[in-house]
Amino acid sequence: MRTLLAALAAVLCLGAAPAPEVGVALGALMSATPAPTLSAYRLFVGEGVDHPNAGLTPYALNTPLFSDYAEKARLLYLPPGTHAAYRPTGALELPVGATLVKTFAYPADLRRPGEKVRLIETRLLIHRRSGWVALTYVWNNERTEARLKRAGARLDVNFIDTHGQSRQVDYHVPNQNQCKECHSLSGRIAPIGVKARNLNGDFAYPEGTENQLAHWTQTGLLTGAPTPDKAPRTAVWDNPAEPLDARARAYLDGNCGHCHNPRGEASNTGLFLNLEEARPAKFGIGKRPVAAGKGSGDLETDLVPGHPDASITAYRMASTDPGVMMPELGRSVVHDEGLALVRDYIAKMQTR
Repeated sequence: MRTLLAALAAVLCLGAAPAPEVGVALGALMSATPAPTLSAYRLFVGEGVDHPNAGLTPYALNTPLFSDYAEKARLLYLPPGTHAAYRPTGALELPVGATLVKTFAYPADLRRPGEKVRLIETRLLIHRRSGWVALTYVWNNERTEARLKRAGARLDVNFIDTHGQSRQVDYHVPNQNQCKECHSLSGRIAPIGVKARNLNGDFAYPEGTENQLAHWTQTGLLTGAPTPDKAPRTAVWDNPAEPLDARARAYLDGNCGHCHNPRGEASNTGLFLNLEEARPAKFGIGKRPVAAGKGSGDLETDLVPGHPDASITAYRMASTDPGVMMPELGRSVVHDEGLALVRDYIAKMQTR
């Protein structure tokens, strides 16, 4: 998966760019009135997203959120003269004006990520003086412009998956309320992915592959970070060379932990799937749900060691019923590979 993402990033982010005539429109990013078109922010040079403007840095996450098999290219913009500050837990401390840019795209064939790429949407998370603001822009078929969609959208997407099978998804572009649900931390919008532990991995930069934390430190983008070997690290969920427990916990953290944590939208469930949670009962082992019903499938426990079929977590991951499925936002199909990982994790789990 990381090879595929790197190839997509090379297409969307790292090509030889024309010289920018002007820089990023920081004033537009900071305006209380969102621009109707993505191009108004001047985040990219020319049409589309092939050439990020000066001041934007590409990055990847060790274990990202699954979104109906969409590929994602991520960029961080920091205003001139500013930097990110290291935090050992939670998202990096980012200055006012910082903007996280995430483009969702589908190659016609996931086995050929650089060919016939359909741009779907670009999401912005902008740090304004009043707090973080989430905006979503949907691309036209010509890849020339993306327009603001406050109410979200639904798109039919067809592609060939990595197994050579034809797939169709009912892709949901989130509305503003749904953005707030996933990005809520103590009731306020906050970044999810840019945690030091999820950035503590290699990225294929034009000048060569390097650890992201080290690269950001060397370039002045990040201050206060220890060397990568002394920083926390999220496992890569689909790397079989890494321990099964670490990969499954990373997957649950990346896909569920943004809500299922003590400060998230699902804090009232008492089920905490963020990696920092070390109490087995809190991350599901032997834990009964707060409220039983349709979502539990008449099962009694979130995680039953040795028994994935008896575990509510696996049951909900395997569903596409809106009243049952988890995560409840961001997907319309089952993530077969992610489900297989979590089922294997539960099956091999020892009673604790």
